[in-house]
Amino acid sequence: MSVRVTVEPGRLARFLRLRGGVVERRLRDRTERVARIAEREAPGSMGEYVRWDVRPSPRGLRGEITCDHPAVRYVLEGTRPHIIRPRRARALRFEVGGQVVFSRMVRHPGTRPNDFLGRALRLGR
Repeated sequence: MSVRVTVEPGRLARFLRLRGGVVERRLRDRTERVARIAEREAPGSMGEYVRWDVRPSPRGLRGEITCDHPAVRYVLEGTRPHIIRPRRARALRFEVGGQVVFSRMVRHPGTRPNDFLGRALRLGR
């Protein structure tokens, strides 16, 4: 007895790319898992701005994770030391040790980069 199996690469590729197919479901699960890790790793309220989606691209499906918080670039890349001056008022107002302090300028020491999106990608593998 003999058995013949014919594999048609084009048909197989279309089957794998079907909307709601096995590949898309696995990609959605993985993309969502990485996005949830990014939400936990993000500082402060930045995790609330993390969004994810699976979209078609010229080379197949692609999982996208974005963070649209206004300061996300400064968190990911860090900042150099800089001076902060008031824009609309004559002085800056803030609290130090429970005391209200006014100042015409502040020397910010800068921040180290916090690549929470890259870390989430590495942890989600």
